[in-house]
Amino acid sequence: MTITPDWTTFGLRGMPSMSARQGMDQTPPFFQAMFDAINASVAQPLRGITTDGTLIDGLFRLGATGRGTAPITDAAHAFLGTLDAEHRSRAVFPLEATEKRMWFNIHPYVFRHGVMLEDLSVAQREAGLGVLRASLSARGFTQARDIMRLNGLLVEITGRDADFGEWPYFLSFYGEPSAERPWAWQIDGHHLSLNCVVIGDQFVFTPSFMGSEPCKVTSGPLAGVEVMGPEQHAGLAFMRSLNDDQARAATLYPSIAPDVLPRELQDLVDGRMQVGAFKDNAVIPYTGVAATGLSDAQRSLLRTLIGTYVGWARDEHAAVTMEAIDAHIDETWFVWMGSTGDDGPFYYRVHNPVVLIEFDHHPGVVFDNTMPGPHHIHSILRTPNGGDYGVDLLRQHHAQFDHSHGRHDPRS
Repeated sequence: MTITPDWTTFGLRGMPSMSARQGMDQTPPFFQAMFDAINASVAQPLRGITTDGTLIDGLFRLGATGRGTAPITDAAHAFLGTLDAEHRSRAVFPLEATEKRMWFNIHPYVFRHGVMLEDLSVAQREAGLGVLRASLSARGFTQARDIMRLNGLLVEITGRDADFGEWPYFLSFYGEPSAERPWAWQIDGHHLSLNCVVIGDQFVFTPSFMGSEPCKVTSGPLAGVEVMGPEQHAGLAFMRSLNDDQARAATLYPSIAPDVLPRELQDLVDGRMQVGAFKDNAVIPYTGVAATGLSDAQRSLLRTLIGTYVGWARDEHAAVTMEAIDAHIDETWFVWMGSTGDDGPFYYRVHNPVVLIEFDHHPGVVFDNTMPGPHHIHSILRTPNGGDYGVDLLRQHHAQFDHSHGRHDPRS
């Protein structure tokens, strides 16, 4: 694979440099065309992803999990304690602030908010990473940091130090970190957008986006770094486990070449993904092959696939999430587009009432491959039916507790 230094041959590479740190002086037509739809989406009340526009009630129960969240809250306090008044005012928003829904995993500065890690001292930055470390599993944290490091590598590859970097990632908090009151944190930047909500000892980790370009480095200081491998291999392993009839049912399109797919599945930013940024209320019907007919071995592979994403979060709460998913495993659907060969490219989606996963190979933006491939991957984990951002749990919490006077008072 070669590099196209002037970025003139494909899609985003044909555009002028767009800062990852500062607002754009002139909005490229490509973005301006998206803004109306984005603003309309954010203006809609947050309900959640459904299959037909109707939420399924009773999926999420407010209550103790027996898994403490004190390490996350303590890490948030430690970080916020390093900030001066100006930075703190930029970092902390009201719990229900609209900014929470305005994450965007592309590299230009579009809807950034919070404090940028690059603007902080080394000690402050490490404290900020402490929030991620406390919230993610060891594998999840390593992958998140490697995504940031690979984004730094793009400066070396492209020479575009305004567009990329290891540290132009924005950390935001919603509500004050507390053991009693709900609060949330978010990190947002190129190929990494994580949303985490803490309600007592309950922990919500969706929507969460991870991706990268490139995904594997074989030389130089980052030699040996590889991201998104488990997500890629687990999806392929499950698809290959299907018999001929199951594979036919799962396969929506046998190729993701641009001349094969309908236009609505060739979005320049989202590719084939249906529930990326600003798709919080998307209606996504079940399609593909249903888990009801799977063998025990196939069901195990499906569970491994789902656990690969759920396992981005800290182990204790990932186990809680998997218990909820297990209760709905036979309601799970799997859909595939593309090749089942070792080199892909492919897309897949896993979907049931309490989990929605998408994985997609993309064309190059930095690299010059106009066909999708494993060098550029997007993936997302969501919780349908009001699970994202802890919406349903927060509704239940506010029904039980009154915060209108700045206190946490039980309602009579």
